[in-house]
Amino acid sequence: MQGKALALEPFSSVIKWNAEGEMTSNRSFDMRSRQLVCALVSGLVVLAACHGKAQERKKDAGKLAALLNWQPGSVVAEIGAGDGDMTLAAADLVGPTGRVYTTELEPAKLAKLQSLASEHKNIIAVKAGQAETNLPPGCCDSIFMRRVYHHFTDPEKEDASLFQSLKPGGLLAVIDFQPGEGPGDSKLPKGVPKNRGGHGMPKQLLIEELTAAGFQVEASPADWSAPDYCVVFKKSK
Repeated sequence: MQGKALALEPFSSVIKWNAEGEMTSNRSFDMRSRQLVCALVSGLVVLAACHGKAQERKKDAGKLAALLNWQPGSVVAEIGAGDGDMTLAAADLVGPTGRVYTTELEPAKLAKLQSLASEHKNIIAVKAGQAETNLPPGCCDSIFMRRVYHHFTDPEKEDASLFQSLKPGGLLAVIDFQPGEGPGDSKLPKGVPKNRGGHGMPKQLLIEELTAAGFQVEASPADWSAPDYCVVFKKSK
């Protein structure tokens, strides 16, 4: 059974030119093209946002490389790695002789990280616990996390686990934002301590909790990308 041929209007019937030489169109063309134009614009907006996000994370990874002294052969871990963009950046910087542990609690995100690990020999995906990194003891030269700490429901246990996962003299970088200054809902995430004061992590409280766990403040760059801040801690030898 033969399909019905699609009748197309000649280009000249839908595109017109006015006296000033500007292109115009008739109503038929406008109606048919409106959805296509909207879809194209929406797609471009999404692509631009994704590109901006990727560029921001690439910039952060470069800063972390300097702060945490990433070198070929370094052993690094990312806590709550999400889609793995920062993990990939770290894996490139530590090279084939290095190693990047990448952790997640949510099954769907963990599956993506496991897929990433299957494609890169220097990446190891690890299922995180509710209050443990589940990393091997003393495995890492450095650990980092981005917008994750304020979700900890048992920060005392998690901080102890982070401490145990680092080598003596190892470094921990925490990137987060002050309550009410970050993206998303400003309400306190479910299950986290109420002293956070909302969605986010007070910088001074972060410092107090991690120094209580045995860390020392190493650095706090003033030029971190807003609305985030970054604090680097060191495990005493």
